[in-house]
Amino acid sequence: MDTTRDLLVALARRYAFADLGALAPSEEIAGVCEFGQRLLSLDAEDFAAEAKAVPAELRRRARACHMPQTAREQPRGALESLRPAYGLLLEVIAIRWHRRELSPMIAAVHIASEYLPLLAYEPHLGHAGDPARWPAGLSAPGSRFGVIGDRECDHTKSEQSATNRTLRVASEPPEGWRAYFDRQHSQVAGALAVCIATCRNPCTAMDWIEPEERADLHVRARTALAFAETPLVRLRHAAPVGHGFGVPSPEEVLDAWERSRSVLDKNEIGSAALEDDGFPLPGLPALFSAVARAPIAPATLLAGVSEHVAGLLLR
Repeated sequence: MDTTRDLLVALARRYAFADLGALAPSEEIAGVCEFGQRLLSLDAEDFAAEAKAVPAELRRRARACHMPQTAREQPRGALESLRPAYGLLLEVIAIRWHRRELSPMIAAVHIASEYLPLLAYEPHLGHAGDPARWPAGLSAPGSRFGVIGDRECDHTKSEQSATNRTLRVASEPPEGWRAYFDRQHSQVAGALAVCIATCRNPCTAMDWIEPEERADLHVRARTALAFAETPLVRLRHAAPVGHGFGVPSPEEVLDAWERSRSVLDKNEIGSAALEDDGFPLPGLPALFSAVARAPIAPATLLAGVSEHVAGLLLR
């Protein structure tokens, strides 16, 4: 590098926002780097935090991925649609892969697996699993959804507790709302997938969905559950973000993904993972798109932050 500025620009284009923020020559650049680091770290609680130095368009796109911190907060961000958030997840996964930061990459894959059933439900709900807008049919006569202790229900005890709470959390204060999202919302996502895809004793909880649509959702939700059990997602338990101390190598990640693609290749939705689309984990965007029943491509939000920081440095 010829100059310090060249080095800083290189850091910006490598998405090294934390390092660059510590070295930033101005508060404006430091503020943009903080914004970029929140996105790269998938800190969805703070995506809507004030960032005046960031262009309005980038802030708008970040807010679309933001998780509301109260039951009444507007706009609804990731509770309105998870599609922008999944675009960001794909962008983060690609960046982490190219930076060889494989532990946070697998953590991002794990997050995607936890909420994938809600992506499948979104076309039917008209939102992305907003507890303030659950359909009345979930609690229709004969429904066991959210009934604690019902032995006929296939939900685990923790899923029964989570589904029970999701039906009333919209009336809780902000502290309760945030605690629910920290601990239980992902369990509700899994529970909904069980209802439509694997329940051995179906109740009336899913009767609000037309039979033809229910059959389509069954396949997409079943694929979402299968993805959560693939060798790729299970790598999390061999990484520091899980329960062990090993970090998977690039070869181990690719091998796990190839085995995962074979596991998923059981229906037309899972077979989308076989697509060779040039993504670091080939077919992952196609799989998410098939589950969502809508196109989902890697976002360019972090790329926009990177170029904005580089532009500020080159002024």
